[in-house]
Amino acid sequence: MDVIRLQNMSFYGYHGLSSAERETGRRYEVDVELHRDVTIAAKTDRLQNTIDYRKVYDVVEQVLTGEEHHLLESIAEAIAVRMVADFEIDQVVVRVRKRMPPIPGNLDFIEIEVKRPCP
Repeated sequence: MDVIRLQNMSFYGYHGLSSAERETGRRYEVDVELHRDVTIAAKTDRLQNTIDYRKVYDVVEQVLTGEEHHLLESIAEAIAVRMVADFEIDQVVVRVRKRMPPIPGNLDFIEIEVKRPCP
């Protein structure tokens, strides 16, 4: 299966368990992989035969800057649900990373990955 991948989309969002995280916000990074056959798009060279990357980006942005989530799992699931609903795909993989997590210690980020097949 072919993969359309948007990597390292970056947004500032107000999510988290603590009120401090929700007040000050954090930087989030998102990767989305859309599994889909792109043979027809490759042959026709026409946007209507594939997925408009701008629309994928817009969906991710809406989730990250819209309603509040407490968990990365919830953000990733919300993005995956929208991808399945909005685009003709066979499977979606979503990775969400939170920079500067509220954990004592030295780490770059926390990441959750969800994979969802399409019905």
